[in-house]
Order: sequence, then C-alpha cells, then structure tokens
Amino acid sequence: MSSGEPSYQTAITELYCEHHGWLFGWLRRKLGCAQNAADLAQDTFTRILNARESVATLREPRAFLSTTARRLIIDQVRRKKIETAYLQELALTAQALEGFQSPEQILTTLEALEQIAFILEGMRDKQRQAFVLYYLDGLTQSEIARQLELSDRTVRKYLIQALLHCSHSLDT
Repeated sequence: MSSGEPSYQTAITELYCEHHGWLFGWLRRKLGCAQNAADLAQDTFTRILNARESVATLREPRAFLSTTARRLIIDQVRRKKIETAYLQELALTAQALEGFQSPEQILTTLEALEQIAFILEGMRDKQRQAFVLYYLDGLTQSEIARQLELSDRTVRKYLIQALLHCSHSLDT
C-alpha cells in the first residue's frame, strides 16, 4: 500500500460525509425521484472512486460532484435511448416474423412431410392420387371421380385403402 493511500481514503470519506446529503438533494430535485437520486448519488461516488482522481485538492467539491453526476445522467439518457431503440426494433422484428415458423417448427414440418412422402410412395398410383386430391387439395369424392374418370364408389374404396395403408405404415 502506498503512503498516499490513507490520505486518498480520508479525502474520499470527507467528500462523501460532507457532500452526499447535498448531492442527493440536488439530484432528487433534478430527477424528481428519490430512488433514482439515491442510485445516482452512489454511482457518482463510485465513479470518483474508480477514477482515483485527486479529491484532496478539490477547491469546488460540489461543482466536481455535480459535473460527475451530470455526466452520469447523460450516460443514462444515452443508454435509455439505445435501449428504447433496441426494444422498438426487436418488437418490429418480432411483429414481422409473427407468421413465420421457428427453425424447430420448420424441422418438425419437414420431417412430417418426409414421412408422408414415404408413406404415399408405398401406395398404388390411383390410391395416392385420390388421397392427395381429397386430403390435400380438398376436392370432394365426386370431383375426384370426375377428374380421375372413376366411379364415386371406387374413389371411396381407394380412400379407405389409402387410409389403411397409412395406418399400417405408421404402426410399423
């Protein structure tokens, strides 16, 4: 420990004891909030401690404290502006991505589609066509029958066979 250390500690202690109350009152009037004023007063003394400036020779300690506190207020305002801008941008990004799936959802969807494609490959051609037209394209059985040139009864049979095939494929 250097020989100047005790005098520095003494100077800081004196500065704190003599001017903390004044600084707190000044900040409370300036900020309009006792909690924020108390926090900023402590931050002011912390900054002075961390800077390790010579406080023993201060001629105008209140001017020094108020200048340090003003700089901290400016820093807080800047941080608040950056934080607000960041939160607004984050909200806009979340809003823009609202309709999109997360990477996990996309992976799950792709895996499900691969499984469906694998199951559909195991069906006969007319069964697969009837299944896709009915369950994916939303056509009625009569519309499918006309499009594939089949009877309504044959379309129902193919749909039942396709469902049975899917059920058996999922069981194994």
